[in-house]
Amino acid sequence: MSNEPTSPNSPHSLQAITDVIDRLLAPEGCPWDREQTPESLADYVIEECFELVEAIRSGKVHDVREELGDVMFLLAFIGRLYSDKGAFTLADAVEGNAAKMIRRHPHVFAEGECASREELLRNWERIKREEKAAAMAEDADAEGDAQPAPAEGASGDAPGGVFASLPKGLPPLVKAYRLHSKAARVDFTWESDEDVEQQVEAEWLEWLDASASGDKERQEQELGDFLFTIVELGRRKGIKANAALDYATLKFLRRFEGMEALARERGLDFPNLPFEEKDALWNEVKAAEKA
Repeated sequence: MSNEPTSPNSPHSLQAITDVIDRLLAPEGCPWDREQTPESLADYVIEECFELVEAIRSGKVHDVREELGDVMFLLAFIGRLYSDKGAFTLADAVEGNAAKMIRRHPHVFAEGECASREELLRNWERIKREEKAAAMAEDADAEGDAQPAPAEGASGDAPGGVFASLPKGLPPLVKAYRLHSKAARVDFTWESDEDVEQQVEAEWLEWLDASASGDKERQEQELGDFLFTIVELGRRKGIKANAALDYATLKFLRRFEGMEALARERGLDFPNLPFEEKDALWNEVKAAEKA
């Protein structure tokens, strides 16, 4: 096999990744990879993208090449999983993006000119709005389409340290999860789930004590400690706090919008309703979801 680099325009450019994914997902492949879903891989995409951004900003070309490859592998992996479900293929996503870029650059791919950068950006935003409106209309007309499920779901400077590869800019919940995960790999964690649960209770009591003290700085620290410990409890149960919070946030938003919709249907001024009436609408939406 030749060691010469493959042309980026060659069909073999992504074939190597595709072949690896095929092998990983085969019956005799990797048990961990075969258990993955797009949802379970979501946080890894975030982490790898942060690593890529960090590499780009560092100016280290070798790191950029490696991290770009990691991101591409995850994208190809997720594309394969959706393809296996019959949703779409990675080629569909790539071709759709190419069509979108052409559509958003009429001054390049169609007859037309932009007199200024400002006009270019205005046209970009206008086209995006038109695309969104068209997509919403298409969704409204579609029947039986499955809705995507909500996601479940400080780096040290010392070279070679446990946290050396952790991107500094990770979102806090993702960072906390990765810190716990990496620490657990070197056995720096509580011995049992029960120990963590006791620590959660202890942190909660410390938070209550801080809350009663009126000391804002202490309250912030104790609330952070409580959340940090909750993240570890979730990790041990196979739950990613970032994904769980995202799910809870989406659920709250869905129910809140449901309250607003009911108020509009009944001619009610939602913002000015008494709390008791808002709460009644909330419970009505919850009951409808369970039904």
